[in-house]
Amino acid sequence: MVRIGEGIEVKDELIKKACNFAMEAHNMSSGKPYIYKKISGSTDVVFGFAGTWSLHGWYSNTPFGETKINSTLFPSLKSIGTDEVAMVNEAFATRFEDILNKSSLKIEVEKAVLEGKQIVFAGHSAGGPIAILAALWCLECCRTTLNGKLDRPVYPYCMTFGSPLVGDRIWSHALRRENWACYFLHFVMKYDVVPRMMLSPLSSIKELLQAIFGFINPKSPYYQHEAVSRSSDALKFFMTVMRSASCVASYAACNLKGCTNLLLETVSNIVQLSPYRPFGTYIFCTGNRKLVVIENPDAVLQLLFYSSQLSSEAEAAVVVPRSLNDHLLYRNEMQDSLEMQDVVSLNNLTDIPLSSNVILSDEVATMNSALNDLGLSTRARLCLRAAGEWEKQKKKNEEKIEQNKKSIVDGLRKIQEYQTKCDIRKVGYYDAFKLQETIDDFNANVKRLEQAGIWDEIIEMLKRYELPDSFEGRKDWIQLGTQFRRQVEPLDIANYYRHLKNEDTGPYMIRARPKRYRFTQRWLEHFERVQAGARSESCFWAEVEELRNKPFEEVQNRVLSLETTASGWIQSGLLGNDVFFPESTFTKWWKTLPAQHRLASWVSGKITC
Repeated sequence: MVRIGEGIEVKDELIKKACNFAMEAHNMSSGKPYIYKKISGSTDVVFGFAGTWSLHGWYSNTPFGETKINSTLFPSLKSIGTDEVAMVNEAFATRFEDILNKSSLKIEVEKAVLEGKQIVFAGHSAGGPIAILAALWCLECCRTTLNGKLDRPVYPYCMTFGSPLVGDRIWSHALRRENWACYFLHFVMKYDVVPRMMLSPLSSIKELLQAIFGFINPKSPYYQHEAVSRSSDALKFFMTVMRSASCVASYAACNLKGCTNLLLETVSNIVQLSPYRPFGTYIFCTGNRKLVVIENPDAVLQLLFYSSQLSSEAEAAVVVPRSLNDHLLYRNEMQDSLEMQDVVSLNNLTDIPLSSNVILSDEVATMNSALNDLGLSTRARLCLRAAGEWEKQKKKNEEKIEQNKKSIVDGLRKIQEYQTKCDIRKVGYYDAFKLQETIDDFNANVKRLEQAGIWDEIIEMLKRYELPDSFEGRKDWIQLGTQFRRQVEPLDIANYYRHLKNEDTGPYMIRARPKRYRFTQRWLEHFERVQAGARSESCFWAEVEELRNKPFEEVQNRVLSLETTASGWIQSGLLGNDVFFPESTFTKWWKTLPAQHRLASWVSGKITC
């Protein structure tokens, strides 16, 4: 067994089979978009995807060919709190959706899932992105439409070999949050240029792609032609891609190291950088039968650049042909490397030795040997360390806010006690807080402000991606955030309308709702897989405040909608009976509605007119 992915073990034979089928799909001449193979003697099945060699199969009209991903097919690919949707290579995404809609892929995958098969989606070269998208679609599908039919969860593997990059940084963030990143295994040869090429804008390599695709395409007369790999076009292509990779990696490294130089921001505004970033587990093949496993996406980006560096101009004569030839040698590499069982995992990036000669222990010596095989300079090692330090800092930030948990829980308990006192007096805590007539109201306001400070700090960290990617998916924080939102947001709304801020700023929901409530509501909606806005019960009073000062004829539909929604919230306990207290804002307003409406409404059974 070879331990490749975090938390999963992948059999050598399964990797070899996946590679073989991916290469078979790459080489087949039938025109089919994929092959489907059942592995004898096991429950494993492999879908191997073919690539495409036309320009429009790789790029659309934008400089890097990116577009927003289809949120219907891939609802998890977003940053939950900011609601930022992931970007994807448009050409690859379009090809996958065509395959999904026009072939039997959907039927075959669903059948395999329901039969409890271990599915592997595999792809070489341009087949890699299709395998990635198919695996993501399967994960989304298994969690939703197929979930009720399964005895146990099914998690497909995705294995790519020399795949180009397909998505932006949100992919890594989202997949780590969902605990899916470990199921994506990407094998990359040391000098293979294809996994790096999407870091270049189309304009810089467009004129060279015909020759490059001709070398890679098995149907081309120039397939694996030595003259192509040693041509000036190959040299220009390699150097152009690596220059772009240098820009992307250097900019990312500066951010990892906390560089505050204004020149960095100026350069990023002038030079358009590729949006594409790695995700999942990368396995770098050193070229001498060693495999280097790395899961940190920031470190992978650095390795994509530094492992293909030229130490001298003379080395180009060797490296440039390899940059194309290596792309077609994965089958042999997997056979040799997996048999050697020489696997080095770069989990502790902060312990990476900076010197290529230092030997402190057997473990460090093994790591150093692998890093030397990848040709990593001291600068490269510093960048890897920076990626590790940033990951550590995120965990420290998480530990810091964990220490605030007790303060949050204690504060919410005090606000709950305040709510109970108000209920005993038959004055809803929303209305009591709005009036601010007692010391209890003052104390509740102090707790409200304390809670706001704690949660605003958390939200700012999330906006800057300063917390581990898994944070927004943690059930304990989703529950705590929901409790906070339901108890405290009504107080914020009461404060807003008490001070008539709506007259200057506008409606609370449109102009003033704090991010601490927007984020925590989205956490819950994503966790429960419901549509956006379905868990907006904490905003009930904001809608009441906006409706009560408008003529009924203008807002009749909104009133009916609020009553319908509120009925469900009342039945599920998300709204309390304090809404119907005689002196509540809701009761007073509702009594002013036309008699015909009141008599037909379920609310009439709750309020005595």
